[in-house]
Amino acid sequence: MNQDEYFSVHAGLTINVEPLPEHFELPDDPTFIREIPPLFRVASECSELEHNAEKALQQESKSMNRTLLDYLAAQNHKMNLLLSFVLAQQDDPAFRQITQTFGASQLTYLSQQPMTAGSQVRLKLFLENPPAAVYCYASVQNCQPAGDDTFEVTLHYSRLQEEDRDLLIRAALHIQQKLLRQRAMQRNDNQ
Repeated sequence: MNQDEYFSVHAGLTINVEPLPEHFELPDDPTFIREIPPLFRVASECSELEHNAEKALQQESKSMNRTLLDYLAAQNHKMNLLLSFVLAQQDDPAFRQITQTFGASQLTYLSQQPMTAGSQVRLKLFLENPPAAVYCYASVQNCQPAGDDTFEVTLHYSRLQEEDRDLLIRAALHIQQKLLRQRAMQRNDNQ
């Protein structure tokens, strides 16, 4: 699938955008993998383990004891809360931004500073569901005035692990499902 084929959702994720020097060269894949902070790797692995466990539990849930399922869900929720708290410590207020849209190929956010198309940034995305964080590089694809001395910046991921792309897809799908449920409830309320 071409990266441009991924859809984006309107959602406000906390991100850190660290502009890089003008002639910054992206690390090659092995160097990039070694550079990813250990906590981000752990979060990615935990999210993947949780996703696989959820699929297995869905298949076995009919034959399992409801009390056991509730207990496992509570334990999972506690672990997710702890993971979210620890990941929040990686958020640097000096680089903090909030997305307008995000997807598995790009994101947009409003910035007080204009950015030059083609420039590189180091990027951290903090996901709520699944609870995880993504460390990657992105390039400025577009920067347009948005009024009130702000600029809408579009970042296109330039170094991103495939597992993290899957996380972004799942996070976007979760938000999309949530929006669809809200619309269905509004329709039912209006009838």
